[in-house]
Amino acid sequence: MHRSVPLFFAAALVAAVPAQAQVQRLFPYQALRGEIAFDAPPTVRLNGQTTQLAPGAHIRDAQNMGIVFGALEGSKAVVNYTVDQLGQPKEIWVLTADEAARKPWPRTDAERQAWQFDYVAQTWTKP
Repeated sequence: MHRSVPLFFAAALVAAVPAQAQVQRLFPYQALRGEIAFDAPPTVRLNGQTTQLAPGAHIRDAQNMGIVFGALEGSKAVVNYTVDQLGQPKEIWVLTADEAARKPWPRTDAERQAWQFDYVAQTWTKP
């Protein structure tokens, strides 16, 4: 019985930590930073340019949960995203304030190719 008491407190401590602090998302090397406005599905404005989401696109909210486009319709967000072969957004991660504060982060393919990426630290270094 004494052993279960410390386990109870450990479980309570873990439950008290916000879910956001428990998940460190690892973004792929291909992910670019941008601003997105969710218009009428499947249309978005990415960095001011109107485009459509790629077929089968995935959107994750700031808690890293999959979310449907309709829940975001009419909203704007800072995101990391990847594109398909046609340049349409394929994977979109709505960023937390801490993730959005990580700078620099490439906004173009040219920046991504010229900079160095530390996948584990999730940081970019300009040459």
